[in-house]
Amino acid sequence: MTWLPSALIEALMPHLSIAPILLPLLTACVLLFLSEHRLRTKTAVSLAAALLNLILAVGLFQWTARGDAQGTYSVYLPSNWDVPFGIVLVLDRLSALMLLLVGVVGLMALLFAVARWHKAGAHFHPLFQIQLMGLNGAFLTGDLFNLFVFFEVMLAASYGLLLHGSGPARVKAGLHYLSVNLVASSLFLVGAAMIYGVVGTLNMADLAAKIPQVSALDRPLLHAGCAILGVAFLTKAAMWPLNFWLVPAYSSASAPSGAIFALLTKVGIYVLLRLSTLWFSPQAGESAGFGSEWLVWGGMATLAFGALGMLASQRPARLAGYAVIVSSGTLMAMIGLGRPEVTAAALYYLPTSTFAIAAFFLLTELMDRSRSANPGVQRRPEDEEDHLPFALADLDLQPGSNLDDDEELLIGQPIPASIALLGLAFICCTLLVAGLPPLSGFVGKFAMLSALLSTPEPSGTLTAVTWTLLGLVVLSGLFAMIALSRTGIRFFWAPVGRKAPVLNSVEYLPVAVLVGLCVFFTVRAEPLMRYARDTAQVLYQPQGYIDAVLNTQPRATPTNAERMGAPAPQVLP
Repeated sequence: MTWLPSALIEALMPHLSIAPILLPLLTACVLLFLSEHRLRTKTAVSLAAALLNLILAVGLFQWTARGDAQGTYSVYLPSNWDVPFGIVLVLDRLSALMLLLVGVVGLMALLFAVARWHKAGAHFHPLFQIQLMGLNGAFLTGDLFNLFVFFEVMLAASYGLLLHGSGPARVKAGLHYLSVNLVASSLFLVGAAMIYGVVGTLNMADLAAKIPQVSALDRPLLHAGCAILGVAFLTKAAMWPLNFWLVPAYSSASAPSGAIFALLTKVGIYVLLRLSTLWFSPQAGESAGFGSEWLVWGGMATLAFGALGMLASQRPARLAGYAVIVSSGTLMAMIGLGRPEVTAAALYYLPTSTFAIAAFFLLTELMDRSRSANPGVQRRPEDEEDHLPFALADLDLQPGSNLDDDEELLIGQPIPASIALLGLAFICCTLLVAGLPPLSGFVGKFAMLSALLSTPEPSGTLTAVTWTLLGLVVLSGLFAMIALSRTGIRFFWAPVGRKAPVLNSVEYLPVAVLVGLCVFFTVRAEPLMRYARDTAQVLYQPQGYIDAVLNTQPRATPTNAERMGAPAPQVLP
């Protein structure tokens, strides 16, 4: 399906590749010059930039989806230096998919924030734009050093967004979040330095070409550097036991910040997928498949931890945090298997789980607010007393009550529209997070389970790892359904005599759009799954990526003599 003129996109390539980085950067600079008193102007500029960022992402996604899957690479050299010495931006099917996720979730979170949260502190809009810049840059960069730069940009903005709105809970969680990520950043630098010391380059494609040539004496040092680098990525991807910081931080953040934070763990997943298929492919010699077993077992442990955390949680915000861990664990385990069919199903599951969790983070704000008798006043859910549903039968008969043919009291009340809309959105999020039919969460999990069963090990039989992963995926869905159903009863069924909340359409619209996109993924599952299969096929054939980057030449620039119109100097014999 064509959304934007293909001829226009083709004419602007490859320069359009850098636009998702420059647009939020320039927007943040403009917003910093506007005072906080001009909040309407700042809001309009920020929303316009987020909308344009989404349009750019759709255009780039459309460009990568065209034609042959093997030819969809756009390599841009911002400094116009030879590869691998200068900055390299690489756009392919995987990075275009991630840019689209950032565009959609970013716009919806910002739209939700303009209802009230952007007024809770200073510089919300510049921080939000810098967050988008860091995310887009991390998905586009083609070398480790600039990946570190965009990591730090992304994390610096997330520190401010986490503390936005103040409060002791946010400060405490923010300190833990800051400490953990500073340690992870330090490990990133150590690992990158070790890899550079062995191979002599930080360009991802150049590393993939040179890793098979590393001598046997240097290979242990290379693997140590990759392992240290992997710890930094696994911390961001929320692998157990490195994920103790995630739930307190994400559940303490404001709703729009929590929604955009759902993308941060996907950065770790993206890097793990990118580097594992690029550096440790079967062509990598003795390094082939390095770390894959750790990724599988760590992913399963993360999946089990997240499922148990959901079952033990009471607050919706903590449920959403553990849902992030379940999603990350599922993706890590599937990617670690190294099977193209399984990875393709995981790539279909990745966006739909991200949209569902982002919508759930936004919905938790509305649910918590609905528990307050006075609109606008927030209370902690555990501070309120819930009346169990069976207590309705003990209510005294009031004058004018409806009776049935047997003169028995009809227990039932009309559901206010706001409660009905919140309940419908919650049901959809429950189906998506738990992976129940008929929505795309079920399609994604069913595709992963089918791929696991249809692609056995080389021995021809399913191993204990495969069966364990199958059982964990099914049990995690069961635990999520139990936990979310219990929360739904507590919030929508049990309360008696509670006033219906005032539902702001600007706040509900992003939730509806994100859920609607999951419905779209259900209806259009076949073409989207085809895109995911093509993406996985390209990832597991990394020579195309390597050739596209290393064969890119800088644009020829005129000499000083040519600029001045003078004849070129003669070369003496």
